[in-house]
Amino acid sequence: MQSMASAHGAMGHDPAGVEGRHIAPGTVRRAAALARPYRAMLAGFMIAQLLGALAFLVPPILFGRIIDEAIPSGDRRLLNVLAAIIVAAAFLEAGLSFIERWWSARIGEGLIFDLRVSLYDHVQRMPVAFFTHVQTGSLISRMNNDVIGAQRAFTGTLSSVVSNTIVLATTLVAMLALEWRLTLLALVLLPVFIAPTKRVGRRLQALTRQGMEHNAAMNSVMTERLNVAGALLVKLFGRHDVERAGFSRTARTVRDIGVRSALYGRAFFIGLSLVGAIGAAMLYWMGAHLVISGALSVGTLVAMGLMVVRIYMPLTSLTNARVDVMTALVSFERVFAVQDLPNPIADRSDAAELDAVDGRIELHDVTFAYPPADTEMLLELGGAPATPQQNSGAPATPAGERSAGPVLDQVSAVIEPGQTVALVGPSGAGKTTLAALIARLYDVDSGSVSIDGHDVREVTTASLRSHIGVVSQDPHLFHDTIAANLRYARPGATDDELDEACRAAHIDELIESLPDGWNTVVGERGYRLSGGEKQRLAIARVLLKRPAIVVLDEATSHLDSENEALVQSALGTALAGRTALVIAHRLSTITDADQILVLDHGRLVERGRHLDLLAADGLYADLYRTLVGTEEPAGVP
Repeated sequence: MQSMASAHGAMGHDPAGVEGRHIAPGTVRRAAALARPYRAMLAGFMIAQLLGALAFLVPPILFGRIIDEAIPSGDRRLLNVLAAIIVAAAFLEAGLSFIERWWSARIGEGLIFDLRVSLYDHVQRMPVAFFTHVQTGSLISRMNNDVIGAQRAFTGTLSSVVSNTIVLATTLVAMLALEWRLTLLALVLLPVFIAPTKRVGRRLQALTRQGMEHNAAMNSVMTERLNVAGALLVKLFGRHDVERAGFSRTARTVRDIGVRSALYGRAFFIGLSLVGAIGAAMLYWMGAHLVISGALSVGTLVAMGLMVVRIYMPLTSLTNARVDVMTALVSFERVFAVQDLPNPIADRSDAAELDAVDGRIELHDVTFAYPPADTEMLLELGGAPATPQQNSGAPATPAGERSAGPVLDQVSAVIEPGQTVALVGPSGAGKTTLAALIARLYDVDSGSVSIDGHDVREVTTASLRSHIGVVSQDPHLFHDTIAANLRYARPGATDDELDEACRAAHIDELIESLPDGWNTVVGERGYRLSGGEKQRLAIARVLLKRPAIVVLDEATSHLDSENEALVQSALGTALAGRTALVIAHRLSTITDADQILVLDHGRLVERGRHLDLLAADGLYADLYRTLVGTEEPAGVP
């Protein structure tokens, strides 16, 4: 039997605000396509619903026969047979209910799995620009709340509409067959029942929306404050009491809405009970008159009384079927909106695998400007571009992405295999952007970037990036063990290979000194390690990958003078025979580079070796005199 809670959920409940809303074309077709692999399960589910509804009708009808036939005739054998059938019908209904729930769970959880994996796969393949423009929390909400909402709305709506239709149809047919006059009397009361419940439903709808909004705000506060960076900021500014007061206000609103929703829900249940009681009373009142006049048997009256409660809740639920269906489609629409976001860095259909790589990099008239944010996408996924401070889980946004016009303008250069090339220039000159184009985190607007003569747009991104290792200024570590973070570069690496990479990065002694050694959990984003330790662990991870091309983006910026010297020495040995692209503001670390490329406002203004550039007395010489002068005191006792 449909529970009263189910009727409440269907009655006037519109949390998505779908009344009057137009669903995007194709949403129905795509939602139906997702259910196609579950057609056999859906058929089993509906058959179980039908058989369960029929099984429920057996006891009322047989109770009538017991009263009309077995008791008056004193037929104990008939009484025993009818009682046994009633018990068997009850067991059958219970078993069918379990089977129905099993099918429903299989379909629902299967849809969650399919949607979630598809959405995760699409999102994690999106270019870096996507993650710098949207809020991480909005993405997570789509992958959790909206995916589950789509599943629940789909299976819940399907279950509600199918079950209520079957129950209503079978019950009405049985009641009409038993006594049509009492059936019509029961239906006359329906408008009296629906009118007040719809008013309660509208109020519950408004409260539900408010509750969702305030819950979302409360969750956002917790997400931002209850991580290492947020908690540290609160502590440093001594804002504990202010944070508690703000959170308390939001939580109090959520509490009050919950209380009011409970009261409105209880009012609905009371109304349902009253109407049901009135309906049953009227049915028995009129039925009793028919029994007294001899037009109806007592058994038929009892059977009608048992079945009448089965028609009010399904009828009420079906009056809101459109809202339920629209709510389901809105959830799917929100999921599809993310799946339909285009990926400009997707592999071409004829993309080739980049196999063995020598490491020759050729830049030919490279021009690039960061694409503008998609306003519609931002409204869907966060409302505004996320700055690095707002989206702390993403890598730092290059300065050029926040500026108008080209970040790189007709840059041409050739880096031979095995060369160490330094990129130098003022902040915002395009150094990090140039490195990102080599790994095809973005595509050039014009010109080309080639590896060993292969345009990076003509090879698969997976094979391209398998030959490139990057150590950024703020390396990201997962909340996992040291060994797991290292093996992210090469899952099949042996313990000996891990140890070799860590010795090369001078992190082995630290690991050996830890109580859990390789099994030490580094904490969220590696916060249990110092900046220099994180950096050396990231260098070890790249060394373990053994790429042909290595990009070091301020890779030694967090190291003190002693550790920097050790790592520089290790890198000098480890990078032998590999192409290295080094981005550094500390110019004293790149004086031995085979070639130095000097960028200014996106243009390549100088190139050459350290001494040659100093002798040219251009931008590089100015930067060197200015920056190296500020570096020297750091190493002085």
